[in-house]
Amino acid sequence: MFQCSTCDDEFWYQEDCDEHMNDEGHWIECETCNRLFRTRIACNQHMNALDHWAPTFECETCTSTFRTQNAVNNHMNAKGHWLPTIPCETCPMKFHTQSAVENHMRAKGHYKNYCQECERFFMNKNCLRQHLNSKIHRGTNIPCPFCRTGFVTASGVSHHLESGSCPQAKQLNRDTIHRIIQHHDPNGYVCKKQIAWHGEENSTYSVTSNAWNGDSWVCYICKKEFNSRKALQSHVNSPVHKEKVYHCLKRGCPKEFHSLASLFNHLESESCGFIRFEGVQRVHRQLNDAMMGGRMITGF
Repeated sequence: MFQCSTCDDEFWYQEDCDEHMNDEGHWIECETCNRLFRTRIACNQHMNALDHWAPTFECETCTSTFRTQNAVNNHMNAKGHWLPTIPCETCPMKFHTQSAVENHMRAKGHYKNYCQECERFFMNKNCLRQHLNSKIHRGTNIPCPFCRTGFVTASGVSHHLESGSCPQAKQLNRDTIHRIIQHHDPNGYVCKKQIAWHGEENSTYSVTSNAWNGDSWVCYICKKEFNSRKALQSHVNSPVHKEKVYHCLKRGCPKEFHSLASLFNHLESESCGFIRFEGVQRVHRQLNDAMMGGRMITGF
C-alpha cells in the first residue's frame, strides 16, 4: 500500500498515489527552493543538508511563530503583543508609551535628575546639583563675619566682602583680603607664589563713549560686548581682568583665580572633584578663622 503523507489516504499503486498528491497539492515542499518530496522526513533531510529551512519570526510575547516579519507584526498589532521599549530613567521597567513612562516616573520619583522634595525634574545632573545647592534647600546659613548677613554659599560671602559691600567692613575689598590671606599663607596653600604684589585698590576705570561701536558697549581688553554702559562699567572694574592671585586647593588642578569668590565657586561646582559642596563651607570657616584669629594657614 502507498500512503499520502499529507492526508493519510492509501492506494494500491504508486501511480495512483502520485496522481492523488498532484491533484490535491499534497506534496511536501522545501521551504526555500520549492523542491517537492513525497514524505516530511525526506523534505526535512533535504532542508537540514542544504540549510533550506525558512526563517521564523517569533512573537515578542507569546510562543507563536511566523514565516515573515510582516506576518508577525500584524499578529503583534492585533494582539497587543509588542514588548514595551521606553525605559524608566532610573529602574529597569519599560513602557509602551512616553506618557506611561512619564506617569510612572512622576509617581515613583524616578526621574534621573529629580528633586523629590520639590517634585521637579531637571535637564541634567548639573542643573539638579545647582538647585539642591540653592537657597531653596540650603537656606542662608553662612553669615558674614562682620554684618551677619546670611548667604547660601562661601562664594557669596566672599564676593560680598571683596566687592566692598559689607557696611561693617568698608575697609575690606579684593586687594586687602588678598594681602591678609597672603600674610597668613606663607606656604602657598591658597595664594599663588609671587615675587611682589602691587595693590590695585585705587584702580578704577571709567567707560567713555569710545567703547560704543554703534551696536553695543565693548570691553577694549577682552572684546566682550554689553548691552549697557553700566554693565561694561561693572565688567571693567570687576576682578576679571586683574591678576590671578589664588589657585585651586587640589594639587594638580591648573585652575587659577582672580578672586577668593571665584576660587570658592570653582570648589562648590565640584568640577575638579577635590571636595564636596558641604566641605567647601568647612574650608571657608577654616580660612575665616585663620584670618580673624591671626593664625597661619597650615592646610585643609
